[in-house]
Amino acid sequence: MFVNFLDYKLKAAYGQLVEIGRFFPSSKTCSCCDHVLDGLTLDIREWDCPSCKTHHDRDGNAALNIRNEGLRILQNNGGGNPVIADRGCVRPPTRKGKGQRSMKSEAHTDRR
Repeated sequence: MFVNFLDYKLKAAYGQLVEIGRFFPSSKTCSCCDHVLDGLTLDIREWDCPSCKTHHDRDGNAALNIRNEGLRILQNNGGGNPVIADRGCVRPPTRKGKGQRSMKSEAHTDRR
């Protein structure tokens, strides 16, 4: 029921609902280098990627991966050429182990 309501509201606002696979490893995949950490248990809320050394908050990382997967699905289904730079990795990790992320863009608001 929630998905139907969300789909209805998105269509009313000229949006589109994109569903990703139920078992997509969104919180176990590094949003910077796509490394999948299979042994990540649910009690671990923050983790460092063993491949690129980027530090991740589990929920924030999952949100980025879900967004990027939805955009990938749209792009592969002829949905245009979406831009996916919001909060994405723009520079490799430094010696301290943290990469740099782009700033979140904000929606334009027309105030008349």
